[in-house]
Amino acid sequence: MKAARLIAVLALAAPLGLAACSSEPPVQTSFPELQYTYLPQITLKVANVEVRDDYLPGPNAAQMIALAPEAPAAVLERMAHERLIGDGSPGSAVFTIKRASLDQVGDTLQGTMTVELSVDTSNGERVGYADATVSRSETAPSNESPDRMRAALYALTKRMMADMNVELQYQIQKSLPEWLAYGPGASMAPAASTLPPAYNGNSGIVAQPLDGAPGAAAPMTGGSPVLTGPAAVPGQSLGTMPLPSPQVQ
Repeated sequence: MKAARLIAVLALAAPLGLAACSSEPPVQTSFPELQYTYLPQITLKVANVEVRDDYLPGPNAAQMIALAPEAPAAVLERMAHERLIGDGSPGSAVFTIKRASLDQVGDTLQGTMTVELSVDTSNGERVGYADATVSRSETAPSNESPDRMRAALYALTKRMMADMNVELQYQIQKSLPEWLAYGPGASMAPAASTLPPAYNGNSGIVAQPLDGAPGAAAPMTGGSPVLTGPAAVPGQSLGTMPLPSPQVQ
């Protein structure tokens, strides 16, 4: 009789145990390549835009980056190639990745990205730059299996890139306004006394030419790494050009 009761109790408990196990969300195992071609391109009045990766991670960061499905530096490079373009005018621009880290401190995952976009005239004179920094942190998965950690690192990188796309465009508009114009094929920036033409989302952001009047000194503009200050809100308008609104899941 006791044996029969024990079997009956186990039979009732089994479905409850299965239900508890099934309530845990499935682990993401497919990681689509992060791309940003859906955002407007930023067209600079330069012959070319060079992309450099100057970040050398430490041992701990290198271990976490190796585990991540998408290395932050690689995603930043891809974003720069997709969004920053030159229109063939004299001059050059350099997009430099200064930091693209992933790390774990205790039970917290941390990530930081710092980039710089600098602009030079055709004779090599630096005329401006813009810096952008974003950071994110989140709790590491309690079950530190490789699959769960990879999924957490992918999500962290994706969120940082959403922040970076907004912050970078904001800082370019703030620190390099002389080199930005609005509208396809614009050869000159709008006069200081006039407002720029309305932004066309299909035309991207077209930049101010770097070659000034003969003998005129190019203005030096720039920005510092953004650690504090007004937050860039997705969808916020600066002048007539809206900031991107990356979709983050």
